[in-house]
Amino acid sequence: MELLEKYDVLKVISEVISEGVVIVDESQEIVSANSAANRMFGYQEENLVGRPLDVLILEGLRQRHRHEVRDFIEEGKARTMGPGLELFGVQQNGQRFPLEISLNPFSLGNKKYVMAIVVDITERKKAEQTIDYWFQIFDESLNEIYVFDAETFVFINVNRGAQLNLGYHLEELNRLSVLDIKPKLSMEVMKRLVAPLIGGKREKVNFETVHKRKDGSLYPVEVHLQLSAIGKRKVCVAIVLDITERKTYTQQLENTVEERTQQLREALTAEKKLNELKTKFLSLVSHEFKTPLTSILTSTSLLSKYTETDQQDKRDKHINTIKSKVRHLDSILTDFLSIERLDTGKVNYNITNFPLSKLVNEVIYDSNTLLKEGQRIRYPMDIEGITIDFDEKIMALSLSNLVHNAIKYSPEDTEIELKATKIGAALQIAITDQGLGIPKKEQPFIFDRYFRASNVLTVQGTGIGLNIVRQHMHNLGANITFTSELGKGSTFTLHIPINNKENEKSASG
Repeated sequence: MELLEKYDVLKVISEVISEGVVIVDESQEIVSANSAANRMFGYQEENLVGRPLDVLILEGLRQRHRHEVRDFIEEGKARTMGPGLELFGVQQNGQRFPLEISLNPFSLGNKKYVMAIVVDITERKKAEQTIDYWFQIFDESLNEIYVFDAETFVFINVNRGAQLNLGYHLEELNRLSVLDIKPKLSMEVMKRLVAPLIGGKREKVNFETVHKRKDGSLYPVEVHLQLSAIGKRKVCVAIVLDITERKTYTQQLENTVEERTQQLREALTAEKKLNELKTKFLSLVSHEFKTPLTSILTSTSLLSKYTETDQQDKRDKHINTIKSKVRHLDSILTDFLSIERLDTGKVNYNITNFPLSKLVNEVIYDSNTLLKEGQRIRYPMDIEGITIDFDEKIMALSLSNLVHNAIKYSPEDTEIELKATKIGAALQIAITDQGLGIPKKEQPFIFDRYFRASNVLTVQGTGIGLNIVRQHMHNLGANITFTSELGKGSTFTLHIPINNKENEKSASG
């Protein structure tokens, strides 16, 4: 085969490879780069050819890199670049991104070349950072969180809050079991408590017991126990509340005189509601976080198994899973942070004048990625030219929430319709779906925090989105209403004052 023909074959092969391929000569000039490499570094087709290799290297590392490349060419052995180090490439616009590089020297004629196989690992890094972030939340939680083997009850991981309260270091706890810190529970009792979880009869077990610290002191706790898995290994996750203050408070109330009986009843009632809210919240967080985190961990583990070129579709599948689950977790966290800011009055609103059509276009564009098979969104008519004075971010959040709900709770091959109607000094934006609808007896509670209708409990959700929308609307002098019929669908309507500047001062704070 002629040299030119060999070059053509090599060129064809490099173009079908999804990784970037860059070839440099002894003078460290780029002599060839496939389409993937050009796209990765932000260059037009063939624009990398003839440029010095330095253009792809961080400016502060270029001098050292020239010497390393020269030595590598002389050595002539294939290897991975910078094992154990974080490597970054530079795009044409100056933007840097993380990457992995495999270097392969070869000779053609009397000349020496180096072929670099480049992989952009931006998404993988984001996934790793997300996992690290959630582990930080686990470790820094003020509640005690324990992970232990479901059969031996030996501790696998214990967060910092538990370590501080017990007085043990993690290394010490890894040599202990649940029974070492729960003197009132025997092996038989623990097996009976865990049995309904392992048997699938219950999703959660709650009970109160006593913990024993390293110094021998005891304190009462409330335990919320759930079953999980690390790979094929069954583990239990226990979220433990130190209820010393609650126990002391209850005892004090029980010892008060008769004239404070009513006060005792009110306190116990409030406490019961608080405990129910805590339990519901903990259950919600455990359920909503466990599934996507498990998917992220599984996909991240499987990515390393698909190393062949023809397995790119499998890698893409797991990368897309990670992206989807990370976006879902980010959405949940954003909702929780919104609740905290609303409850503490730390929301600052920014009233501006903006065109409605621009905002609606953005919301529909983002929502199109969530549509099920055959679903479609009907764009509102005659909204060009409508401008309103409102907080644009809150408007986008509220409209997105309602459209996303319509998509989530509607079946395939249905239509979600948006309508915008000016009525006097107000604008009504209605989102109508053909979904499950809301049972009539449950409609009065639909805006309550954490409430979810009985007919959608199998659909993933937190029950806080509508509560957040209503609070923002009321804070801004607006309103949200709805009508719904079970099995036929729902219509949620935002009632927005068109000129809202007079509310700007009162809404800030």
